[in-house]
Amino acid sequence: MLEADVAIVGAGAAGLSLAHRLACPAPGTRRLSVLLVDAPPGPLRPPRRTWCFWERGRGRYDAALTAAWRHLRVHTPGGRMIEDDIAPLRYKMIRSDDFEDLIGHDLARSEEVQRLQATVETVEGITDGAHVHTRAVDGRPLTVRARWVFDSRPLGSLPAARTTLLQHFHGWFVHCDRPVFDPGTVELMDFRTPQPPRGLSFGYVLPTGDRQALVEYTEFSPEVLSRQGYEAALRHYTEDVLGLTGLEVVATETGVIPMTDAPFARQTAPSVFRIGAAGGATRPSTGYTFAAVQRQTRAVASALAAGRRPLPPPAHSARSRAMDAVMLRALDSGRVDGADFFARLFTRVPMERLLRFLDGRTRLHEDLSVGMRTPVLPMLRSAAELPYLPRRPFPGP
Repeated sequence: MLEADVAIVGAGAAGLSLAHRLACPAPGTRRLSVLLVDAPPGPLRPPRRTWCFWERGRGRYDAALTAAWRHLRVHTPGGRMIEDDIAPLRYKMIRSDDFEDLIGHDLARSEEVQRLQATVETVEGITDGAHVHTRAVDGRPLTVRARWVFDSRPLGSLPAARTTLLQHFHGWFVHCDRPVFDPGTVELMDFRTPQPPRGLSFGYVLPTGDRQALVEYTEFSPEVLSRQGYEAALRHYTEDVLGLTGLEVVATETGVIPMTDAPFARQTAPSVFRIGAAGGATRPSTGYTFAAVQRQTRAVASALAAGRRPLPPPAHSARSRAMDAVMLRALDSGRVDGADFFARLFTRVPMERLLRFLDGRTRLHEDLSVGMRTPVLPMLRSAAELPYLPRRPFPGP
């Protein structure tokens, strides 16, 4: 049996972020032994992915950034272009491989954090702690005893919800033999794509140079597409909408992010907590997760350093979650046109303020101001019926 003060299950964004914060304790704070349990190479490892977020100035992980931008652009369904400078914010892109390399370099020099490669089978709460039952790479059973356990593994199924949509996407990392991209501007939402019967779709362009970019097709809808469906949508977007030809696809990424008003349990036993997407870090209205993971893990690390009970805080405020529930219901019921809904917001609200709103960083009067720029009657009707809607399990994508 291995023993540690803290065991972290899973080495995705949340697990690595918490381990990194605990690896560098501030002078004079408690020093804790930490064991990071990472799945062996195989299907239990998270796929390579790209995370985007926004923040003021320099950040903790800037050394791993692929790119950062101050200018964002949105195209309405009718083709109107909206462009804005989001200063003092910067929109940042980080790839999981670069993030893992940066964190791994720092963890390798830490005396507090040790890494274990093993498959976690169960996490069992015990008196004053928990047991993490694992199977080592060679097949041997191995148990970790820890005072506190933070589990970041994806949930096997989603909690029951009144509304659940899926944000699903397929992206191409492309290279062109001539300059075709504006490296200073992100195409955040391009609604000049064919819209699905329920939800919305848009194109997304993250230029990493004048010849390279990540180009994605994204839908918010109840069901995912086939691989052929995503490829056809991306060909239409790059060729017919953007007018790009001769692109070389050097890599791809695909993902599915639940957008749900389901409540996520942040504690499963007295000493066992969930962090990351499993702990509700994904913003229901947008699918963004990385910034909320940083807030959550920062709070946990501070509590541990101070000797307090380290229950992860809610990743998003109750007011934000309530507004998201209304928006999801309005989209899913068809009361609002999804593309028109978001285009209307970007047309009427400065992008910097809208990004703060989407990150839950606005004050009440700003939230009310944004709300008044949505289709008020359909939103009020959706809000009025929410208390009467049953919560049902989601069957899965």
